[in-house]
Amino acid sequence: MYTTDLNASEYNPYYEPFIAILEKEVALVDILIESRNDVLSFFKDIPAEKLSYRYDVGKWTPKEVLMHIIDTERIFAYRALRFARKDTVDLLGFDQNNFIPPSKADSRTIESLLEEYEAVRNATIVLFKNFDDTMLKEIGTGSGSKMSVRALGFITVGHEKHHVSLIKERYL
Repeated sequence: MYTTDLNASEYNPYYEPFIAILEKEVALVDILIESRNDVLSFFKDIPAEKLSYRYDVGKWTPKEVLMHIIDTERIFAYRALRFARKDTVDLLGFDQNNFIPPSKADSRTIESLLEEYEAVRNATIVLFKNFDDTMLKEIGTGSGSKMSVRALGFITVGHEKHHVSLIKERYL
């Protein structure tokens, strides 16, 4: 399954930037693996003093951004599983801003956060490896919007790339 297989009817237009940031001809499982390796390397290379830096009042630190990436991937993978299994329930969204304070990401070590990130991504990779073409094309509803399983996989990576780009731009 490649990014070029997606069509705009498979996801809410809100997610278009997360699709657009990806290479045009990339296989889903391959980009999940490649992105995992890139993110692990990227966060390991951030200077320790920058990991808890806020570029403005109320903005997340790089550690909190990583926690947000982890939380979002878990939610997207759960949606993908439900949709692949033909669940017809409209799944509720989540308020990303409310998730960060109770996560206490800033009090954790970067090693702990990266361990969790890698575990979540590895589980996502195995999940998507075992979806066949029919499952990947299944469409469900989350937060009132239609979404295909394969779109969720690509959006997971695009969302992550978006946040890494913001960290490079605003924190480093």
